[in-house]
Amino acid sequence: MRLLADSCWRAAAYCLHPRVILLSLMPLALMVTASVGLAYLYWEPAVGWTRGALDAWPLLAGLWNWLQGLFAGDVRNLLAPLIVLLGATPVLAMVSLIVVAAFMSPALTRLVAERRFPALEKKRGAGMVSSIVRSVALTLAAVLALLVSVPLWLIPPLVLVLPPLIWGWLTCHVMSFDTLAEHASAEERRILMRRHRLRLLTIGIVCGYLGAAPSIVWASGLVFAAAFFILIPVAMWIYTLVFAFSALWFAHYALEALAQLRREMAASAEPATALTSVGPPPDMPVPLLPSSTPPSA
Repeated sequence: MRLLADSCWRAAAYCLHPRVILLSLMPLALMVTASVGLAYLYWEPAVGWTRGALDAWPLLAGLWNWLQGLFAGDVRNLLAPLIVLLGATPVLAMVSLIVVAAFMSPALTRLVAERRFPALEKKRGAGMVSSIVRSVALTLAAVLALLVSVPLWLIPPLVLVLPPLIWGWLTCHVMSFDTLAEHASAEERRILMRRHRLRLLTIGIVCGYLGAAPSIVWASGLVFAAAFFILIPVAMWIYTLVFAFSALWFAHYALEALAQLRREMAASAEPATALTSVGPPPDMPVPLLPSSTPPSA
């Protein structure tokens, strides 16, 4: 528990580091850049296609006529660009978050390793390909578990327990593996995952609950359409900051646990080394026995 609490407050303190703050703002910068580029290239075709889709729905013809009677102009001229914005913003936000998250976790692990564990040997027990394949497989398993558990969400207490538990399990296995991939060997990683399984799962579950906070802001942006373009960037920044805190918490905990494991292994190896370094005792002089041959005359 001491290691759990120590790594938690260290992760919170590292969130104030300039490099971490800069990384947390990268999704916003990436989304703005992508929005400007896509708007320059595809804004008019997208609005025109949306306007054509609104005109092509015969079931909505009565609604358009009724709205046109209430307002002076054609409401579809206002709805078409608004629909494009409302549809493109969440997609750009999610893509930006995924792209930044792919580079954020290794960068934060390197930050912790450089500042706290510069002498920790890198044994590179797993490569990037195996890490990506494992992350994709675990993500698919978590999504499947979420889909299977959807009927249980109708029971009020379970909807507050099952999703964070599933995402906590996913966060635990993915971030623990990625944190230890470069520094620990395969055997060391298996020992640490087995020895610290419960505490790593606790970190994942806590981070899963923290990850629900941006969803509340996101949902508020969908409800309050007037504040949509303010609340969505705020939700992105909060989610990125929560992700950074999670990665830092796992990095501080896992690397400290790895350092302790290596100290234990070195301490247990010292007595064996001392025994093998001591040679056999020197040969004792053999006393001369009296000869049984009678002396010659």
